[in-house]
Amino acid sequence: MPTETFEYQVEARQLLQLMIHSVYSHKDVFLRELVSNASDALDKLRLAALRDDAPDADTSDLHIEIDVDKDARTLTVRDNGIGMSYDEVGRLIGTIANSGTAEFLRELREAKDAGGAEGLIGQFGVGFYSGFMAADEMTLVTRRAGEAHGTRWSSRGEGTYTLETVDEAPQGTTVTLHLKPADPENQLHDYTAPWKIREIVKRYSDFITWPIRMVPEQREGDDTTPEPETLNSMKALWARSRDEVSDDEYHELYKHISHDWRAPLETVRFQAEGTFEYQALLFLPEHASHDLFTQGHQRGLQLYVKRVLIMDDCEALLPPYLRFVKGVVDAQDLSLNVSREILQQDRHIRMIQRRLTKKILSAVKDMKANDAERYATFWREFGAVLKEGLITDTENREAICAVATFAGTHGDDRPTTLQEYVERMKDGQDDIYFITGESRQSIENSPHMEAFRAKDIEVLLLTDPVDEVWVDAVGEFQGKRLRSVAKGEIDLGTDDGKGDGEKEKQTEEYAGLLGWMKEHLDEDVKDVRLSSRLTVSPACVVSDTGDLTPALENMYRAMGQEVPATKRILELNPDHLLVRGLNQAYTAREDRSGLVASAELLYGLAVLAEGGRPKEPGRFVKLVADALERTL
Repeated sequence: MPTETFEYQVEARQLLQLMIHSVYSHKDVFLRELVSNASDALDKLRLAALRDDAPDADTSDLHIEIDVDKDARTLTVRDNGIGMSYDEVGRLIGTIANSGTAEFLRELREAKDAGGAEGLIGQFGVGFYSGFMAADEMTLVTRRAGEAHGTRWSSRGEGTYTLETVDEAPQGTTVTLHLKPADPENQLHDYTAPWKIREIVKRYSDFITWPIRMVPEQREGDDTTPEPETLNSMKALWARSRDEVSDDEYHELYKHISHDWRAPLETVRFQAEGTFEYQALLFLPEHASHDLFTQGHQRGLQLYVKRVLIMDDCEALLPPYLRFVKGVVDAQDLSLNVSREILQQDRHIRMIQRRLTKKILSAVKDMKANDAERYATFWREFGAVLKEGLITDTENREAICAVATFAGTHGDDRPTTLQEYVERMKDGQDDIYFITGESRQSIENSPHMEAFRAKDIEVLLLTDPVDEVWVDAVGEFQGKRLRSVAKGEIDLGTDDGKGDGEKEKQTEEYAGLLGWMKEHLDEDVKDVRLSSRLTVSPACVVSDTGDLTPALENMYRAMGQEVPATKRILELNPDHLLVRGLNQAYTAREDRSGLVASAELLYGLAVLAEGGRPKEPGRFVKLVADALERTL
């Protein structure tokens, strides 16, 4: 048959020009696409041979071959797979995007950066044409297995392509790129350099099933033809049974994908079969990265499709609170050309995320039950980030609670779970008590803890910033309310030796002082009342039920959110000598102006006792100095 010349549609021609002018941000992916096409062709031939659909096909040495010619500046990707007929070439290669091209062009023009444009291109399966980013001309010669004649396709990427039948062509497909000059400034590398070919294959196609071969450069003065070298390892560890893979091989893969020199703490395998098949090999690191809590932290798993790397950091595969997990997911039924935008909406990806999340939490639960030392390491490094899931992941909240442990005031120093806390609760205790703060030492010595310590009531000691948020989000556990010992009024019973009558009498006795202090401290406090939580300290400040704590206010402000300052409640210990003396002075004096400084001092001491800072440190220091001077 004579050579026929065809024109692309107008819209397709515009799209082709955009491809040629470097819409992809990484031009190296053109080789990934060509190798992936070759791998698919080999897969199809093997399947056809199993079905006896290609009786004359040669399947003795299925492989992919890459050749470079520095003098001619050509790069050739060759496979001995299923090949294509004349009609298939016209249908599959001669068409760019079967539908939606006009809409695609509109979106492409609106994309403001190369990354966004690359994502859009990924939606239309035009990987073959990405070769024009590196080539001025592309030639394809192919022969379908079992057919006598082959087909040659060629194009310079200028709106037309040619098709012709050729008498002699090897089984499979050969794609030859006539390369553009190297342009490192525009990320266009010299693709005749063997080291560059090795690098691209290792990065994107290392785990492809079929060998990818390249003949090394012939050494000067050596007349012998070098043996072809295989560029890919073909060792997709996740596709092999557990018995076939050593721990050292798993560790080497982890180090490769995580850039961590240490072995992982735990390896988690997962395989899903059925209507949507995928495999996952996940790793829990031994140490948290330094940027785990920074906004620019790079998270996500490596996403493969049929062993071809598609994305280095696919964030959609795991929720943010599992961002420390490293690993790979290999899906069988996703398109090779997928964008981040599509992944975020894909129901299969959402299904993978749900299953992987449950699998990881199950692995942590098993670690907690069977290896306390490794679990302690895991929780020390990643407990704070895992607790973010108590806020964001209501579906798995119960599972996270099951693996979460917290410091507490129980007899030993071993962290406790919420379940263990509930089992130890005293008769008549309806709430799970906790206190938050910057460090265990500071909150253990907090005045808010005095009554709980005196009555031997266990309190959880929460020192991570996220603790300020998740306790409100969770609210309760097994019907027991989570209550802060530093918020609202606390009623621990009447076994303190005081009857109701004595308490009412005490309230009446201090009513005048409380009202006077509230009036003079009105800028700082919303109320002044007697305390049932203090046994040693003279005063403390507490937040009202439902109010934000100072730590939470500071956290929101650090995130750029304006939060109005909340007035706290000042509680006084009526049994403390200082408070008694102040009340006696208040009762005895008609002129109480001299007591204002004492009231301010008492409030400042309460703020300091919980780790806060007086509003005017200079004035507070002067009040302390004047008080000391009067005692000399």
